[in-house]
Amino acid sequence: MKRYLILLLLAFQGLMAQVQFEAKVSKNTLGLNERLRIDFIMNVDGDNFDQPAFEGFKLVAGPSQQISQSWINGRSSFQKVYSYILQPEKKGTVIIKQAAIEYNGQIYKTSPIKVTVTNAVAQERDPNDYRQQGGASGNELLQLVAEVSKTTPYVNEPITVVYKLYFNEIGVTGFRELAKPKYNDFWNQNIDIKQLVMEEGSYQGQRCHYVVLKKTILYPQKSGRLTIEPLSLDIGVQLPTNRRDMFGQMIIAEDNKIVTTGAKGISVRPLPETGKPEGFTGAVGKFNFTVTPSRTTLKSGEGLDLIVSASGTGNMKLFTLPKPVVPNALEMYDPVHDEKVTTSLSGMSGKITDKYTIIPQYKGKYAIKPMTFSYFDLSTNSYKTITSPEIMVDVLDGPTLAEANPSTASKNVITKTEQFKYIKPKTTLVSIAKNDFYGSNLYYALLFFPFAIIPIIILAKKKKEAIDSDVTGNRIRMNNKLAKKYLSQAKKQLNNKEAFYIALEKAMHNFLKAKLHIETTEMSKDNIRELLLSRNANPETVQNFINLTENCEFARYAPASSTSIQQDYDKAVLIISELEKQIV
Repeated sequence: MKRYLILLLLAFQGLMAQVQFEAKVSKNTLGLNERLRIDFIMNVDGDNFDQPAFEGFKLVAGPSQQISQSWINGRSSFQKVYSYILQPEKKGTVIIKQAAIEYNGQIYKTSPIKVTVTNAVAQERDPNDYRQQGGASGNELLQLVAEVSKTTPYVNEPITVVYKLYFNEIGVTGFRELAKPKYNDFWNQNIDIKQLVMEEGSYQGQRCHYVVLKKTILYPQKSGRLTIEPLSLDIGVQLPTNRRDMFGQMIIAEDNKIVTTGAKGISVRPLPETGKPEGFTGAVGKFNFTVTPSRTTLKSGEGLDLIVSASGTGNMKLFTLPKPVVPNALEMYDPVHDEKVTTSLSGMSGKITDKYTIIPQYKGKYAIKPMTFSYFDLSTNSYKTITSPEIMVDVLDGPTLAEANPSTASKNVITKTEQFKYIKPKTTLVSIAKNDFYGSNLYYALLFFPFAIIPIIILAKKKKEAIDSDVTGNRIRMNNKLAKKYLSQAKKQLNNKEAFYIALEKAMHNFLKAKLHIETTEMSKDNIRELLLSRNANPETVQNFINLTENCEFARYAPASSTSIQQDYDKAVLIISELEKQIV
């Protein structure tokens, strides 16, 4: 009887117990190369456990199930836990959606969890790594390093970043980029690597192999503390163990390992103000400067080409050449810019040229003033100035300035036909009598006008209320207006490179917001491609759109001619027009 009473009390306590079902994560903020543990905990033995999809994460392990039950001081407790190990696949804020169980015919769900994924962080080797437990030697090395040639450069002084993967006693089967490094406030260019070559070397005194994965040349564009964001890789590895199979062959453990370079800080020094020449345009390196005319003796109707060029090593694409000053009698046209520049790990080298076409208007001898070109010499840490000689242009024939500007004495003579042109030959008479306003057509029109517009006012008010209540429609219309505004602003800034590309990027983003009904936080490259393709957009047009948006940020720091800026504007108008027709 006593035993039945205890069972009855336990059953009653179970009925009265409150069902608890919650999700807990090991951390709410983690790096791209870290792993996340999530536990779904319930205090009842729920059925039909439904796990979330874990979007934005890769499932590394799980689910593992643990059940515990205890009886303390006459009270029982029960706990069931489903555990997962997750690996983030992208940076940003990721939402882990709800899990669900069924208990006594009711459905219970966990609350969504917000997890923030940041750049990859430096990690120490985990002594509890399962691969070492499997019998590996523990001397395995897998390290990604960004080797920076100089951490305290001047503005526009070249520095190189070489990304090397060091490894030992580990087989590397492949790798995938998780996060590309960003070079904010740097002009940058990757150096092509035709083939990956494994070489022998050492890392922190340990003999190992390494592969150079990437080489980049950087030119800092402003002084101060700048940051090179990390490169993160997901690497497939094969780890030998001390275990052997039935044939005596060593068992290889396969896994994926995420490695990162970590962020690199660069302290950029400003160019010295002391001794800075007037008209200095930012050239840094070692240069030669020449001004060469195609001819100096001309006949009427002939022209000459004035070639202004700088050659050497330095930031060739990041400064402007001085402009010639010519007399008014010589008509000078806009230059044709030409670059023959190669980029290697030592920096840019080559030659840049501006070719001006000059056509004389009058006979005579004219002087093209000497031109000066200044640069900062990194070998001496001082400014150097090169001055070109004066160029004399001799025009042999044609009109002279005196003939082209005859005396203006005759301009003040008034002809007889102009003496009386202000006297009107005809007279227009206007009646003095006025019509009475009262009873006129205008009187009745003004009298009934307020009554006529009352229905219009009522309809307009209802229309406005309907528009104001349409929140989604208003947001779309606002994004459309912003897209047109910034596209118009970009057209006005065709001569201002940085302002042009900022306005162009905003126009394209607001176009997407209007057409796809998305927010700024959802504007990842993959999400944009997926949404556009789902709306029947042409894949080639979608790729052109993504390429152009990526090019906007790069083009702000790279030199660009008026022709390339106009081409980017025309391309943006064409792409937006095509997407307008394609999106359904």
